[in-house]
Amino acid sequence: MSTTSDVTVQLVTRTLVWSVLSAALLFIPAGTLAWPEGWIYLTLACGLGLLSGLILAKHDPALLKERLGSPVQKEQKGWDKLLISVFIVLFLAMYVVAGLDAVRFGISHMPVWLEGIGAAGVLFGSYVFHIVMLTNTFAAPVVKIQTERKHAVISSGPYAYVRHPMYGGAIALILGTGLLLGSWYAVAIGVAAILLLAYRSVLEEETLKRELEGYAAYAERVRHRMVPGLW
Repeated sequence: MSTTSDVTVQLVTRTLVWSVLSAALLFIPAGTLAWPEGWIYLTLACGLGLLSGLILAKHDPALLKERLGSPVQKEQKGWDKLLISVFIVLFLAMYVVAGLDAVRFGISHMPVWLEGIGAAGVLFGSYVFHIVMLTNTFAAPVVKIQTERKHAVISSGPYAYVRHPMYGGAIALILGTGLLLGSWYAVAIGVAAILLLAYRSVLEEETLKRELEGYAAYAERVRHRMVPGLW
């Protein structure tokens, strides 16, 4: 079986498992399957992720294999193991809290137009993720220097405008998740997750400046980290 076929099977399997887990974390706390926003979110998040992955399997199977790896790896920086673990807990907590808040207890009352903005945020964030992965073959999910893959600085595409475009996309996706699911408490948890990503980006840059040739000069040219014109 070819590398592309191997990684495609892994992608489909991972997507199915993630879909079931996500559904459980959303609908069990909600106490009902009659939650349209939950189904819309699940369709968008899992469907777009699968579509992007299938395209990436043909374009760059080595990167897809890297991204399907464990979020905690041997070569990963110790501080990143901690931060990424906390981030995963926060993100999954958004699902549970949204189900409890917006559906089971009906505490938050999100206007439909804000839920629409949330859906747009999920779409936009997923699109940014996809473009970043098509542009940067070294876009691993963990902080490490990929010496075996001849890691080099990428400065084209979205990287010409911000140094961490995937984090920028994550802002839209995370906030969009809370809004679409109709929970202000989930949005608050999302803000905490975004602040954690911002802190991670600072530590990541310190690593890249020390260990990746050419990154310090790139950081001098491209002034903004995550959002063009802001930070």
